Amino acid sequence: MSYSDRQYYYRPTGFGSFSYFPPVIKSLLIINVVVFFFTIIADNIVIGNTLLGDLIVYYFGLIPFSHPVLTFYPWQLITYQFLHANFTHLFFNMFMLWIFGLEIENLMGSNKFLIFYLASGVGGGLLQLFFGGGAPTIGASGSVFGVMVAFAMYFPDRPIYLYFLIPVRAKFLILFLVVFEFLSIGDSSFVAHVVHFGGAVTAFFFVLLDRKYMFDFSKLTSMFSRPKVYKPKKPKRPKSAYPFYQDDVQEVDFFEINEEPKKPTQEEIDRILDKISQSGYQNLTEEEKRILFEASKRE
Repeated sequence: MSYSDRQYYYRPTGFGSFSYFPPVIKSLLIINVVVFFFTIIADNIVIGNTLLGDLIVYYFGLIPFSHPVLTFYPWQLITYQFLHANFTHLFFNMFMLWIFGLEIENLMGSNKFLIFYLASGVGGGLLQLFFGGGAPTIGASGSVFGVMVAFAMYFPDRPIYLYFLIPVRAKFLILFLVVFEFLSIGDSSFVAHVVHFGGAVTAFFFVLLDRKYMFDFSKLTSMFSRPKVYKPKKPKRPKSAYPFYQDDVQEVDFFEINEEPKKPTQEEIDRILDKISQSGYQNLTEEEKRILFEASKRE
């Protein structure tokens, strides 16, 4: 599965461009991978008569209210999103997060995207607690389904290529997946369809309300923001009878006017990417968009 939009200004072309990933996507990928490998090690460690891997699921997986032995703890609504059953489970969730999440974080800004991602997982988890089965639940699928729904709402006509061959509009494909998850609730498989559907519904209402009220979470979450560097103000010049100062006058070489624009420096690119993380791509100036476009052609 892949998608394409030639008009999009800039997008990393592979994991080789990992340094250009927006900060929340990058952090989520790293955290999920690290936690997964830690659970693999934990599956070989015995504490008492219980595997450490099982203890991690018991305390950090999502335990339903109806479980006869294990207990639900509030933090599980967050922690279950970072546990995965096997490599295939992890790879599929992280691949979908990478495919659909990059543009959503750039559009929302990192602070809002982080809240949105976790809220989708919490919404799916709450639905699972009340209407799901009796087994513990793990995985980022609820959050990822939320990201997919947001992508369909922001880019409904974006073509998504099934098996890299068959183009399908995002709104049709993702709507089909959500309906399929709803119809699959209650089947006998180990897939938590309730979580998927709950994450999708949570994301749908989040985006609707955000379009109306323009949520601002910049004060609530700042862990992904770089500290601002204080720059002292320049002292004011004394008033003068002249309309300008001699050192304000710059000589212009006629032959420099027609020169090609200078290539953007890495500092300029980093500054613009930081700005996208803070307030989203839509708040960039035309000059900043041009710089990103020039940078993308060099990749």
